[in-house]
Amino acid sequence: MVRLHTSYRTLAALVLLALLAYVFVSLGNWQLRRAAERTAISQTIAHGRASAPLHLQADTPDGALVPWRPASATGVWRHDLTVLLENRSYRGQPGYWVATPLVLSDEQAVLVLRGWLPRFTGDTGLPIPPDVPVPDEVQEVQGELLERVPRLFELAGWAGGGEVKLPAHLPQDNGTVPIVQNLDLTDYAAATGLKLLPAVLAQTKAAQPGKIDGVDPAARASMRDGPHAPGVAAASPDTPPAMAFDWPEPSVDADQNRGYALQWFGFAAIAAIAWLFIAWRTLRRTRNP
Repeated sequence: MVRLHTSYRTLAALVLLALLAYVFVSLGNWQLRRAAERTAISQTIAHGRASAPLHLQADTPDGALVPWRPASATGVWRHDLTVLLENRSYRGQPGYWVATPLVLSDEQAVLVLRGWLPRFTGDTGLPIPPDVPVPDEVQEVQGELLERVPRLFELAGWAGGGEVKLPAHLPQDNGTVPIVQNLDLTDYAAATGLKLLPAVLAQTKAAQPGKIDGVDPAARASMRDGPHAPGVAAASPDTPPAMAFDWPEPSVDADQNRGYALQWFGFAAIAAIAWLFIAWRTLRRTRNP
């Protein structure tokens, strides 16, 4: 009985060690894949920033919209279609990203991440919407191209509480600015009726007055207001709120993942050596009882 019990324990130990070795190797390979992904992201960023600056036009081809490429655009803001993205921190302070479309022509616009504004709370403890500057003249915006608006994890949606969704129609009838956590370009285009370029321009410096050749003031007002835009209260030009243009970048530290992979492979080697030792000792006992 002792030998039978011992054989069961030995077999269980061998199975457990083999399983651990398999799991450790799988985790090491996963870390290597993550390192390859981060290396690819780093190369994409370097390639985009090394590209020649692009001036966005209504007829800019999709192939020219390379992520992280320096770009500029000249147009007028549609402030009535501004959306605030909440839970965006900057240097540890909570705040909002301001997303506003810049109309390039009567038929084309580009969504611009204009910058970060801090979040303040009133006497009641509720957050106060930030005072977003609303210049109505033609603006020239400089920044970098992104494939999409960077997303945050929706904890409410994961917990079954439902995500804060973008209204089906913008601008809203009550004139309030929507506040959401994530913004999808397709949903935003459907809500606003705008024809958007398939990219996002992340503004990197303060906008400057610009000029659109061949556009008269009446057409410029139509581009700014749109066919159904409500009145938008302009911020005081004397005290415009300062925006931050320091956008977060994806993590590209592939060496960290390679270090983790080396650790997992080390654990797998230890499990394999222990498996070989137990198997050898068992075989020896079987031959020399």
